[in-house]
Amino acid sequence: MAEQDFLIVRLGSLGDITHTFPAVAALRESFPASRIVWITHPRWEPLVQSSCLASEIWTVDTRSYSSIKPTLSKIRESKFTSSIDYQGLWKSAALPFLGGVRRRIGFSSESIREFGVPLLYTDRVHARAAHIVDQNGELTLQAGAHNAVADLELSLSEIQQAFVLHLMRSAGFERYVVLSPGGGWRSKCWPPDRFGHLCQKIYEELKLRCFINLGRGEEELVARVKAASHGASPVAYNGSVEQLMALLRNAACIVAGDTGPLHLAVALGTPAVALFGPTDPARNGPYRTQTKSLPNIAKDIVLRNPKAVTTYKRRATPDQSMLDLDVDTVFVAVRKLLEATG
Repeated sequence: MAEQDFLIVRLGSLGDITHTFPAVAALRESFPASRIVWITHPRWEPLVQSSCLASEIWTVDTRSYSSIKPTLSKIRESKFTSSIDYQGLWKSAALPFLGGVRRRIGFSSESIREFGVPLLYTDRVHARAAHIVDQNGELTLQAGAHNAVADLELSLSEIQQAFVLHLMRSAGFERYVVLSPGGGWRSKCWPPDRFGHLCQKIYEELKLRCFINLGRGEEELVARVKAASHGASPVAYNGSVEQLMALLRNAACIVAGDTGPLHLAVALGTPAVALFGPTDPARNGPYRTQTKSLPNIAKDIVLRNPKAVTTYKRRATPDQSMLDLDVDTVFVAVRKLLEATG
């Protein structure tokens, strides 16, 4: 297959980039010697780098003209064969369009949230797959790849692994569970007091301590988890993307809603108890590719009320379907998963 120069656009965020990796892995598999340039936000450069899929990683802050201008110049100078916009927003579609890439692949209007964006593409793909990872793979197929998705393994530096080992020892942990109570929008998050009660049960009945993943601006949320955990003494964690990856890879399991840390943990091979409500796990649930170093991983457990109504409306309070998941049900799932994984 003739080699080409591809421009990949996926600016953010944590979970969305993770869900793009298998599709780009398939592109790399079909075009092993091709130049693949990935444009992303500066915050996510280490994450993209960990996939080892891109020949080059360019960063851009689309809120800054001083960042956009040189990026467009580099796109024009590179004369890419094709671009693939896995994001489907005006800000992502505009980069290859204004950069003069002749073939611009993206989703059709049926698959895109922002009206009119497909006008900037030359190739418009009507995604028919259920899961967003497979939908991304349909763009990869349009670019000429043999397969929609492919296996991959995210790489972690020895320094970051050593950091987590030191963190565990200093906190007196040998085996631990990661709880991730935050999220981009509260309607798909489980209440923090329930995370606290879950932490207490894990400590009292399974004799395991918990790390609480702390995102930006979530200090009050974590304080509420700690207050509800009583004597379980969970440790709040707030570090770099690379350190988060190391923390997740070494965890016995993660408990989280439909958020970036959940999807990153799954990509790293960590077993997951996934809490779903307004979003559909058939589209956004845990998605694994087989890897050489992590074969036959135990299946993740997805909890969702069968009566939950799928909606992607962003609200400031937990959806009723998230409130339908009680602490005992989630704890039983955690214990079952830990027993299965040893």
